[in-house]
Amino acid sequence: MRDRKDGYLIRDIDAMHFICPLLYPNRCDNEAYISEKIDLTAIYAWLEKENAKPENKDFQYTVFHVLVAALMKTIHLRPKMNRFIANQTMYQRKNITASFVVKKLFADDGAEGLAILDCEKDDNIYTLHEKLYKQISAVRGETLDASSDAMETFLKMPRFISRALVKFICVLDKHGLVPKSLIETDPYYTTALFSNVGSIGMKCGYHHLTNWGTNSIFCLIGEIKNGCVDLGLTIDERLADGYYYSKTIKLFKYIAQHPELLENDLNTEVKYE
Repeated sequence: MRDRKDGYLIRDIDAMHFICPLLYPNRCDNEAYISEKIDLTAIYAWLEKENAKPENKDFQYTVFHVLVAALMKTIHLRPKMNRFIANQTMYQRKNITASFVVKKLFADDGAEGLAILDCEKDDNIYTLHEKLYKQISAVRGETLDASSDAMETFLKMPRFISRALVKFICVLDKHGLVPKSLIETDPYYTTALFSNVGSIGMKCGYHHLTNWGTNSIFCLIGEIKNGCVDLGLTIDERLADGYYYSKTIKLFKYIAQHPELLENDLNTEVKYE
């Protein structure tokens, strides 16, 4: 086995994490679901301060932005969370990325677009906010993102051809050979996929992972009630052990509830215990 274009082969892996993908090869069969509640008191205070600034008038900071930045910082500090398993082999992802679906229009027939947020180690809440603004503005424009455009192409083909092509692409996916032009905005090829269902009045719950792609973390953000927001995290349990996950969740909650920490670079260490 060797490195992939999107990940480094983990060569010093322990026996347990070497064997698990061989015994349990499908991501959807290895989901660990974690439910958490985040107190928003400190986040609201921070948002009020930042949104009072004139330069933030056109694109206000939101709870969603803080939670995305908090999870991205957590993953920078807890690198095992940025691993993925493909073809029964574990890799360390080369980049840390977040993805989400953007509704172009809040209506039953409103189209959706896909957005990807690339996170560098020297990013902070301010630079990520600017990147989010650019991504959301682009997605809500008239141009289709790359992955949506590719799906539209399949739709125009005779069904027997599109089925055969999809099967072939799934084989390429297994070996990390899917062309970048097909997946560069595919949320299932990112570190963490976010769905802000609270924005449409839905409660938080469970959401599955997929065997397609390399995404190992799904974060569902529910509606806000009584000054708190519910989160549902679905994680590929083969990446690390329960102790590592426990410390990761503690760090994530601590950062989210101390949003001033996000003003520092993502790789700035945090004392939380």
